[in-house]
Amino acid sequence: MGILRVRDMADSPDTITIRRPDDWHVHFRERAMLAQVAPLTARQFGRAIVMPNLVPPATTAAAAEAYRERIMAALPDGAEFTPLMTCYLTDSTDPGEIAGGFGDGAFTAVKLYPAHATTHSAHGVTDIDRVMPVLERMAAIGMPLLIHGEVTDPAVDVFDREAVFVERILDPLRRRLPELRIVLEHVTTDKAVAYVEAGSNIAATITVHHLQINRNALFQGGIRPHLYCLPIAKREKHRLALRRAATSGNPAFFLGTDSAPHAIPTKETACGCAGIFTAATALELYAEVFEEEDALDRLEAFASLNGPRFYRLPANEPRITLRRQPTPVPDRIGDGDLAIAPFRAGETLRWRLAD
Repeated sequence: MGILRVRDMADSPDTITIRRPDDWHVHFRERAMLAQVAPLTARQFGRAIVMPNLVPPATTAAAAEAYRERIMAALPDGAEFTPLMTCYLTDSTDPGEIAGGFGDGAFTAVKLYPAHATTHSAHGVTDIDRVMPVLERMAAIGMPLLIHGEVTDPAVDVFDREAVFVERILDPLRRRLPELRIVLEHVTTDKAVAYVEAGSNIAATITVHHLQINRNALFQGGIRPHLYCLPIAKREKHRLALRRAATSGNPAFFLGTDSAPHAIPTKETACGCAGIFTAATALELYAEVFEEEDALDRLEAFASLNGPRFYRLPANEPRITLRRQPTPVPDRIGDGDLAIAPFRAGETLRWRLAD
């Protein structure tokens, strides 16, 4: 596992009660995998921004609404959870479809994947100029754009692709459309953190796995396929920058797990899938980070308040409680060909979400 700065925990509280958090970036997949993982997110969070990179992708309001119905059908009776749907942006997306879906409540945001940047992104954007009519309409109606911020130029080192994206794509876009509201998702570098801190109309989600591991973790004792994700984990200085940002209280940063389920055979193979699954214990994992940074008093802002503020939604009224209680992480979640190895499988966490 990555390098952790452990502080003296003697003065930390034994319980934390906060407004129910939201996950502003999650993957549910489809069919049996959806049925397996969606209830885990619904247990922890009140709402979640759901990624649209299905096969085929959710590119229309009708497809998003149908996916929302499948998510709700996968949840246990009585689950109090709201999926917030997103539109997969392509070179041929119709601005009218976007605006209509946003106005009707089918879409909460639009997701921009650079083509071939990550899992199921083959239909993504090949050139930002091709989608400018969509982005201009979004800026006019106040609709958020969610960005997977990596270039796909094979000449750019995989560890530099986020920083290069900020310089080559994101900054020119924001200069061109300063009123466009942007979430730079799953930031992983000090450059991205500094860019968000200095901007307006821009925010960033931070995953818990990027707060807990650096790139050394991928190779400890051999190649660790279950720690491979995109954007890939970076150097220790970047992990520390993310921890400072997440625990700073700055409203531009909020919780987004990017929890991405892949069955074990698709991870433990010659060409494994990118993604880390954290949904089952996400809040316990974030609580560990905030405790280690002596910032438990700022967990509610990061997890429950900053995201709704950016999305112009009310914060959740119900509360949840985390207790200082050992929580074993199972070796696997699910059975057979659908079994997933969760983040920190086989370890014991210090916090537990109360039932």
